[in-house]
Amino acid sequence: MIIEAFLSWSETAVASDRARAAKALCTAFFRLSDTDPQRQAALHAMIHLLDDPAPSVRMALAETLAECDFAPRGIVLALAEDQPDVACPVLTMSPVLSEMDLVDLVGRGTGVTRAIIASRPDLSRGVAAAIAEVGDAGEVMLLLENETADITRYSLRRIAERHGQNAEIRNLLLCREDLPPEVRDLLVHKVSQALAGSWLVQSTLSAPRIAHITREAGTLAALAVASQAGAEEMPYLVAQMREDGRLTPAFLMHALCSGRIEFFAAAIMDLSGVDERRVRSILATGRHYAARALYESCGLSRDIAEVFVAATMLWRERLQDATAWAQSSICRELIERYPRTVDDYSPVNELLDMVETMQRQEERDLARYMVEEAAIAA
Repeated sequence: MIIEAFLSWSETAVASDRARAAKALCTAFFRLSDTDPQRQAALHAMIHLLDDPAPSVRMALAETLAECDFAPRGIVLALAEDQPDVACPVLTMSPVLSEMDLVDLVGRGTGVTRAIIASRPDLSRGVAAAIAEVGDAGEVMLLLENETADITRYSLRRIAERHGQNAEIRNLLLCREDLPPEVRDLLVHKVSQALAGSWLVQSTLSAPRIAHITREAGTLAALAVASQAGAEEMPYLVAQMREDGRLTPAFLMHALCSGRIEFFAAAIMDLSGVDERRVRSILATGRHYAARALYESCGLSRDIAEVFVAATMLWRERLQDATAWAQSSICRELIERYPRTVDDYSPVNELLDMVETMQRQEERDLARYMVEEAAIAA
């Protein structure tokens, strides 16, 4: 009788009174036992209020039910798909909404709905993945700013792939301590593309010069990322570079000559399909023909593989002689040991040209360092 009286009264009451009554109705519902007939009547009354034309009434329902573990699921789901200001409390806090519910809401909801869900505390990895896959830049930024969200390696990569050109999203990603190396490498590539396409660069440099600078900067940046990657992260970084077509002979030689041995070994394992123990054994102690066969299994031609074998042998000597490590350069020794061919346009000569370029850069870096040290001493 009390519920019937409430429904009759609500037909003529003003919106503010109905909103207060809605809160009281929800409170009464939770106080009633499951066997009390009035509980079912109260549930029907709350369902009736979902159609109330005043948003303030529906918002009163949402605010009262938002944090309750035992709120009626049907009512919570209906409120979650209401207009944003009504849906916000349940989307943000309701424990009744499962991961599947939230994923469905991300998929069929509006941008505002996704933005609210992205800010939800302790957001699960499944919901975070859904937002990373379909969310706009603003929604993804809210997700990245949510410190309690569980964002997986794959989701971070999808965000970088979809929104890496957005400077604010790049900054949020690069500030993350858990950012995987392959995502950092992808962002560096996005920055290189942005700089190469800028009006200032295109109006100042020629297209071939831009391509050369971009390629060199990308190589150095990729190797810097590789040097900071842990052993368990290296395969992901290598796989991404292989998929992007960046594990070229020149890039691999650059890694070998610059001392990125761990990355180089991981790349050889990926390209050859040979297990880690065998690859490391060949690189460390394998004979000339074993090393050449390993490099050829990566798809390198016989003449290019010979250059890699020579570089590998030089590294072995370097690792055994601390004095040589400090005083000489593998680039210079490789050029002196491996003679040029008559054909100036052969792949081997192109590879050795790159090594010579590295040598000149090393000499310039060493000269700068010595000048700085002398200036400090003076």
